[in-house]
This record gives sequence, C-alpha cells and structure tokens, in this order.
Amino acid sequence: MPARIRALAVLAVLVVAGMFAVAGLAVQDARDGLRVIGHDAGPQVVATGDLYFALSDMDAQLADVLLIGREQNLGKGRAEALKLYDQRRSEANRALLQGSKLAGNDPAEQRTAQSMLDALGRYERLAGQALQLDEQQNHAAGPPGPEVTALYRQATDLMKLDALPKAYNLTLDNGTTVRRTYESKHSSVLAGRVWVVLAGGVLIIVLVALQAYLAVHFRRLINPGLAVATVGVAALAVVAVGLLTSEAGHLQKAKYDGFDSVLSLSRARAISNNANADESRYLLDPGRADTYEQVYLDKSQEILFVPAGNLDTYYAQLDRRLAAHTGFMGFYGTEARHVTLPGQRAAVDAMLSGYQRVQQDDARIRALAGAGGRHEAIVVRTGTATGDFDRYDQALVSLTAIHQKAFEGAIRGGDHGLDGWDLGLPGAALAIAVLILAGVRPRLSEFR
Repeated sequence: MPARIRALAVLAVLVVAGMFAVAGLAVQDARDGLRVIGHDAGPQVVATGDLYFALSDMDAQLADVLLIGREQNLGKGRAEALKLYDQRRSEANRALLQGSKLAGNDPAEQRTAQSMLDALGRYERLAGQALQLDEQQNHAAGPPGPEVTALYRQATDLMKLDALPKAYNLTLDNGTTVRRTYESKHSSVLAGRVWVVLAGGVLIIVLVALQAYLAVHFRRLINPGLAVATVGVAALAVVAVGLLTSEAGHLQKAKYDGFDSVLSLSRARAISNNANADESRYLLDPGRADTYEQVYLDKSQEILFVPAGNLDTYYAQLDRRLAAHTGFMGFYGTEARHVTLPGQRAAVDAMLSGYQRVQQDDARIRALAGAGGRHEAIVVRTGTATGDFDRYDQALVSLTAIHQKAFEGAIRGGDHGLDGWDLGLPGAALAIAVLILAGVRPRLSEFR
C-alpha cells in the first residue's frame, strides 16, 4: 500500500512538472513572438519603409526643383522644394542609422546598410552637381539644359536601380522574418494550449484517483492537501489556457491588423510618391516621357489594380470601380476588403477619394502637355495636383496610423499579459507539488 501511494504521488508530481514544462514553453514562444514582431524585425521593417519613402521623396523633390527652374511663383517654389529635399535626406540618414542599430551584429544587413550609405553618397554628389549647374543656367519652368538632364538621369537611375531596390530588399528580408516567426510562434502557442489542457486533465485524474484511494483505505472522505492541489491545478490550467488564448490573439492582431497593413500601406505610400515624381519627370525630361508614362501606369496598377492597358482606360476603370466600391485589387484592394478596426472604413474611403483626385489631376496634366500646353501642365502639376497629392498622402498616413496604433496596442497587451509569469508559473507548480506531498505524507507516516 505505501508503495502505491508513493507511486501515485510521484506520478502526480511528474505530471505537475510536465504541465509546468509545456506551459512554460508556450509562454516562452509567445514572448519570443512578441519580441521579434514587436521589438526586433517588426520595427526594422518600419524603419526600412521610412527609408524607402525618404529616398523616393528626395528624388521627387529634386525633380520638382529642376522642373520649376527660376520661377518662384509655381506651387511651393524652388526654395521649399530644396528644403524638403534636405529634410528627406536627413530622414533617410536617420532611418539608415536606426536600421543599422536594429540589425545588431547581422553581417549581411550591416553590409547592405553600408552599401546603401555609399549609394546615397553617390546620388547626393550627382544631385548636387545637377542643382548647381541648373542654378547657373537660370532657366524658365520646364525642361532644363541637356547637361542638367544628363546629370539628373544618372542620379535618378542610381536611385531607382540601386538605392531603392536595396531598401526594399531590407524590408522584404525583415518582413519574411516576421512572417515566419508569426507562423511558428502562433501555432506553437496554440499547440501549447492543447498540451496544457491535456496535462491538466491527466493531473486532475491522477489526483482524484489518489484522493479516492486514500479515502477507501483510510476512511477519510477528503484529503485537504490533495483537494487544494486539485483546485489549484484546475485554476492554473484555466488561467494558463486563457493566457495562451489571449497571447495568440495579440500575436494575430499585431500581425494581421497591424504589421501587414502598416507594411503594405507604407509600401503603397512610397510607390505613390515615386509615381507622383514620375509626373515631374514626364514634364522634365521629354526624351523619356513615354517611359515615365508607362512606369506611372505600372506603379498605379501596383497600388490599385484595375484591368487597363493604358492610362486613359485606367482612369475610366478606376472611376467606375471606385463608384461601385468593388472590383479593384492591389494594395488598396486588400485594404478595402479587410476592415476590422474602429475608424478604418472612413479612413479607407478618404484615402480612395484622395487617390481618385490624384489620378484625375494626372489625366489633366497629360492632356495639357499632349496638346502643347506644357507650361499650363507644369502650373497644374506644381499647384492643384501637388495640393491634392498632399491631402491624399495625409489620408494615407492617417490610415496607416490606425494600423500602427493597433499594432502597438497588441504588442503592449501581449507584453503586459506575460508580466509575472516567469515567477508565477514555477511558483504555482512548486506549490501544487508541495501540496501533493503534504497531502500524502501523514498517510505514509502511519505505516512507520
């Protein structure tokens, strides 16, 4: 009889250890997932997204400065465009520095950051030469001289073919890390929840069997130590399952309602800004006008896809499908179909309306330029179109902020939920084990 009591008690303690182990591993998986998504690779993606936008806008401002020429009454003016160029350059440098810090000791990412610094330095030298020569020429609004155009082509090609792809590759690499981490840790947390339920159920069965065995052989209806231990196991299992369910929810919300949308909208913003610059390039460099027009269509299709082989068809299809609130894909199609957050629907509608106005302005600019009214097109491009694009961009920033808030809230909630579990979980397991041993000890002493 003592041997059976000891065997059941040891079995119960071992199951307690097993329950502690599976719960501890699941909690650690949740902690690792939150760390990577919320504090490591996730912020790196945001930093590289900011870098991509800053680099794109640097080139956009350079194109506007060269397009405006000596005229100071067009749009924001040459001085403001130069100011914005310097501001984006500072933002790019800060984003590069932040990305380098977040990369830690990763040699591949450190090399990419260094190569981007080198590319940015080469771009700035070419841009500086173009600006200096353009100022000396003091030309009217419109295409600058061939020497300036040649320098700008070298600069913008360097940006598009070297710096921007590297920035995007950094974003993709860290985005892949976030995706893989989420898939692994989220499934591990849910699997851990199942194992906690199974271990808790087995432990309760063992404790009830031990309680029944003692009741039959010692004629005591309830063993207080085992009774408290059984209640403690049930409570711990319920709390642990609730915690893991909550943590899985926080991870899911951070990934799908936060990170994914922040990443896609940041990408859409950078592409939008680059496409907006293609309008200036279209007017700035007539020799590449056809190329810039096709590139503009390609970027527009990436942002909001509708079936169209040319810009005229794109404008018409865009108006028709936005009026129907359906039938479009791309970044904005995905966003419009996944509305889950407070205020998101209104923000999506504002963004889409702004995007539609931007495309209407583009149609007007190209129609004027095609009819020989290049100066009138430049006036629209630097005036009405710039104002509409800024309002659209602000609507896009506001929508992104909704998802960023959801992301930060999910990470903060997940971190807060795990507070105290490093001590609470082993403490609870130890207390249950002590109660089990304390419950059987008096019975074993009766055989001495």
